[in-house]
Amino acid sequence: MENFNKIKKVLLIILFLNIGVALAKLLYGFYVNSASIMADGYHSLSDSSGNIIGLIGIYIASKPGDAEHPYGHKKFETYASIFISVMLFLVSYDILKNALFRFFHPTTPRIDLTSFIIMMVTLGINVFVFKYEYSAGKKLNSDILVSDSLHTSSDIYVSLSVLFTLLGLKVGLPVYIDPAISIVISVFIIKAGVEVIKHSSAVLCDRVVLKEDEVRNAIKDLSEIRSCHKIRSHGREDDIHVDLHVMINPDMHVEEAHKLDHIIKQRIKERIKGVSEVIVHMEPDTKK
Repeated sequence: MENFNKIKKVLLIILFLNIGVALAKLLYGFYVNSASIMADGYHSLSDSSGNIIGLIGIYIASKPGDAEHPYGHKKFETYASIFISVMLFLVSYDILKNALFRFFHPTTPRIDLTSFIIMMVTLGINVFVFKYEYSAGKKLNSDILVSDSLHTSSDIYVSLSVLFTLLGLKVGLPVYIDPAISIVISVFIIKAGVEVIKHSSAVLCDRVVLKEDEVRNAIKDLSEIRSCHKIRSHGREDDIHVDLHVMINPDMHVEEAHKLDHIIKQRIKERIKGVSEVIVHMEPDTKK
């Protein structure tokens, strides 16, 4: 529960920062009539929506296991990441639609020193948010923080693209560069959405989390074990499930095998971070 509270605290901090950045870009983009600045603003606003979805996901994921969910609710955090990617695709569609409209109905944005100052300040905030959220996500093994930080990282490239647009317009490039950059921004958003889906689907589709040798090395010092095979792992980085088959002396007493079972589970959980459950299948080694 303590871990979930830390994740929630990070999301709340990021939420308020993203709202401030989004409002600054949207209001100023509307004022100077810049499609690229407004597109960047909508992108930042989608970050805020993602934070809200993340908070909801964390609330559900923090619930303990029950009769219907004996393994707990942690994967709901992963599902929340999927919702973020869907939202990103919708935002990208709106930006593309607006950019195409600007190609057929071009307008010239009003560019001044304030435009560059706002974009530079918001860019600095985006860099801070990405580093802070990604670092916290890795430290807390949080799908939602890592996925959301991948989304935020695209903001950095988007903001750099907008700055290029402002510079281009200032030096006399055609007004079509503004909607053109908006299209580039939408591509970045789609890319961020795809990255989130890839990260989340790996968990939901039970992709291997640990290498077999990593599990073998955790218990290799137990002399009672002759060999082990059929090692499997799946789950989230903070909720890894492992099962393996262990070959033992066929004459070992049931009580001794039971004690060995507990030792194996304890060793794997202690030596491999994130392992929450281990299932051991004992098999008699009849080979001579």
